[in-house]
Amino acid sequence: MSAEEKFQSLMKQYGRGLMGLLVLVLVVHDIFGTHGFLAMRRTQSEIKKVQADLDRLNKENADLAQQVKDLKTDPQTIERMAREMGLAKSGEIIIKIPQSQIDLQNSRQK
Repeated sequence: MSAEEKFQSLMKQYGRGLMGLLVLVLVVHDIFGTHGFLAMRRTQSEIKKVQADLDRLNKENADLAQQVKDLKTDPQTIERMAREMGLAKSGEIIIKIPQSQIDLQNSRQK
């Protein structure tokens, strides 16, 4: 029996099994490989998360830009911010009530 005949004999015996194994390896690689289906899904998920973060940051940036514009042009905004920081106009007296007293008063009214 020549080498070619031996090869043909082996292929007749194990050819289908080898082809099946090869197909199985390719399918597993396409699913679990570096650039496979699962990696693609994970990457798409990360892209969605980054896009959501980018949208949130763009909205926050727009809000901050509006606040800067208001602080430069709107006197009411400037006064509100100053009062939130505890500043007062000349002649005014600021009285700060502790939050615990406010909570106590609210609980008595209920």
